[in-house]
Amino acid sequence: MAANEWERSSAVPVVPPVRPRKLAKVPFVELADGRLQGVVSSGSDIARVYVSSIAAKTDGFSCSTNNNRPCGGLRGRSCKHLDSLMEEAVLQYGADRVARYLHLDVEPAGATGRQLMAALRGSYESTPAATVFSRFLHHLAYLELPGSTEPIPELHWFPAVAAVS
Repeated sequence: MAANEWERSSAVPVVPPVRPRKLAKVPFVELADGRLQGVVSSGSDIARVYVSSIAAKTDGFSCSTNNNRPCGGLRGRSCKHLDSLMEEAVLQYGADRVARYLHLDVEPAGATGRQLMAALRGSYESTPAATVFSRFLHHLAYLELPGSTEPIPELHWFPAVAAVS
C-alpha cells in the first residue's frame, strides 16, 4: 500500500505481534474492558474452550468454560489457562505493554509471562465469560467473509493488517 493510500481505504496499518503466537492454544487474546482476557483451548478436550481473564489494578482472575462452568484448576491460584493467556499476551503485545495495562509492579524489560504471573497479587473474581466468548465468535465470523477490497460498513473502525511501503 502506497504512502497515505490507507487513508482512502478501509484498511489501516497496525502494529504486528511482537512475536508469532500459537493460535491453536490461545486463539483470542485482548487487552480490553480493564482486563487481559481471551479464549484458551482445553488441553484435554478439543471441543472445549475456556474464557480466562485478569483484571487490571486488582489482579482478580477468572477462568471458566464458555458456558460459565468454573475451571477445575482454579484452587485459590491461577490455572494453566491463565498462564497460557499471559504467555500469549506477552507474545502479542510485549511484556511492557501488558505490565502497564495490568498495573503490575514488575520490571517488564525482557519479562516472560511467567514472571508477570508471579507479580499478580489478586484472587478469584467471578467474570462472565459470555461477553468475551461472544466477541471471539464475532471475530471468527469475519474470517468467513470472501476476500474483497470493498469496504465492509460494519468494519469501518476495525484496523486491518496492511503492508506499508
